[in-house]
Amino acid sequence: MARMRAVDAAVLILEKEGATQLFGLPGAAINPFYSAMRQHGGLDHVLARHVEAASHMAEGYTRAAPGNIGVCIGTSGPAGTDMITGLYSASADSIPILCITGQAPVAKLHKEDFQAVDIASIAGPLTKMAVTVMEAAQVPGTFQKAFRLMREGRPGPVLVDLPLDVQLAEIDFDIETYEPLPVAKPAASRAQAEKALTMMLEAERPLIVAGGGVINADAADLLVELAEVTGVPVVPTLMGWGALPDDHLLNAGMAGLQTAHRYGNATMLASDFVLGIGNRWANRHTGSIETYTAGRTFVHIDIEPTQIGRVFAPDYSIVSDARAALEVLVEVARERSAAGTLVDRTAWAQECAERKRTLQRKTHFDDIPIKPQRVYEEMNRAFGADTRYVTTIGLSQIQAAQMLHVYKPRHWINAGQAGPLGWTLPAALGVATAVPDGQVVALSGDYDFQFLIEELAVGAQFNIPYIHVVVNNSYLGLIRQAQRGFEMDYFVQLAFDNVNSPEVDGYGVDHLKVAEGLGCKSVRVTDPADLGDAFEKAKALMAEYRVPVLVEVILERVTNVSMGVEIDGVVEFEELAERAEHAPTALVPMS
Repeated sequence: MARMRAVDAAVLILEKEGATQLFGLPGAAINPFYSAMRQHGGLDHVLARHVEAASHMAEGYTRAAPGNIGVCIGTSGPAGTDMITGLYSASADSIPILCITGQAPVAKLHKEDFQAVDIASIAGPLTKMAVTVMEAAQVPGTFQKAFRLMREGRPGPVLVDLPLDVQLAEIDFDIETYEPLPVAKPAASRAQAEKALTMMLEAERPLIVAGGGVINADAADLLVELAEVTGVPVVPTLMGWGALPDDHLLNAGMAGLQTAHRYGNATMLASDFVLGIGNRWANRHTGSIETYTAGRTFVHIDIEPTQIGRVFAPDYSIVSDARAALEVLVEVARERSAAGTLVDRTAWAQECAERKRTLQRKTHFDDIPIKPQRVYEEMNRAFGADTRYVTTIGLSQIQAAQMLHVYKPRHWINAGQAGPLGWTLPAALGVATAVPDGQVVALSGDYDFQFLIEELAVGAQFNIPYIHVVVNNSYLGLIRQAQRGFEMDYFVQLAFDNVNSPEVDGYGVDHLKVAEGLGCKSVRVTDPADLGDAFEKAKALMAEYRVPVLVEVILERVTNVSMGVEIDGVVEFEELAERAEHAPTALVPMS
């Protein structure tokens, strides 16, 4: 049996569990762990500038590919508290990340030692496990349990807190015989699948709502097969976007109050049956439950038993991992198709497709300052089906979801439930680290971009290239729009005359100078006719220098984006598309 420090065992376990990409910052209380990383050499590490950013990098890394688990590391005290927003974001969207913190020695935990805080108690409500390991011999078992919990049931984050003396203590440990713990996941039964499909067959206008659980379970292929075998159209949620390609004939568009399509809401309202798989019935998807559920029968499939009935009581429910449920649903559907007992849904699917063709928003504007709709039109032209978009919240995210196109799972990476400002930049670095040869495009408003802007230096230092599109109206745009109900425009303006950069013409922060000062490349666009060339230039700069490239687009100061409080009451503030030239990159051209 090998004799080693507890941190040496921890590092070996990370490699054995396949969690070999770390993001973090060293410090006195976590230096033993870093010494084990250096000695062992089997792990990759990116040095963040802020520990909150490191936690978002870990989350972006996890989201980028099936099976990934990003790891965030920090020292004691404020490093752990800085991670809390990252833990909240990961927990809310069912994303497994492992946060490791240093801690004061065990004997000092209740003596108000320097940077000693009970981080396990603070992080507990936001994790599947948060524990301060008090005995060195418990370190291997704690990490083994952490990986099982992160993967089992509804995935989520874990925090392991390591006191300094626990890290340094020697234990007996044999990595050669170490094995990850088995992971149990509930699976739908044959009888449950038959009942759900029978209910679908009895409906006239059925829909499938595909949530983020389909993505997490790596089950998009089965979702597509179920839709194609049954002929039932699919409404992806924001977290499930990409599970079915946007241009698929059975993709009926997204529904909701904000990140939704006109045709998606219209189809949801026309339906009489909804099969929800791996979704939460989030309030910005449903609006009021009365409007959303009226005249419709619901079946809900989710991996977490307490998620069933949390928002409203479905007519039937199944507790199951999304992939396990789709496997048996597809099996039953194939058998019924072969037997000729499936209902022909062609007319209903064509009706949904006709809404997709006609109910579109206008994107083609030639105004200066630039209207944001034109930015997304040009992004559709510039960035292809392999592009991975990363964003968090704001008018930029809402309008992008209304107008961009996504064709593959894990190609729309969004902080869904928490929506923390500042998330986009570090999460994009995590995604780009996971897919170094992929095309990653982040999208931010100016305020989201400013929150953790220092992390651009991480991309420059570690040669993590991606394109960051910043739509700059020098406003807290979403909050300004929400303040309309209070008849105010109060502390939401970011504009000022920059004495060092008169060329920004009153828009305040000179993002180009900041980005270039942090080692990145940048392009500014003020004319919509230049957007296409700017995106191509950004691609070339990224390829040449292997650093993040900022494309800043100067927008009109005020744009009110389509949204409402009910899915049948979304307010359209701009003129709608009436001819093909109004929406030239629409999925289905208008005649």
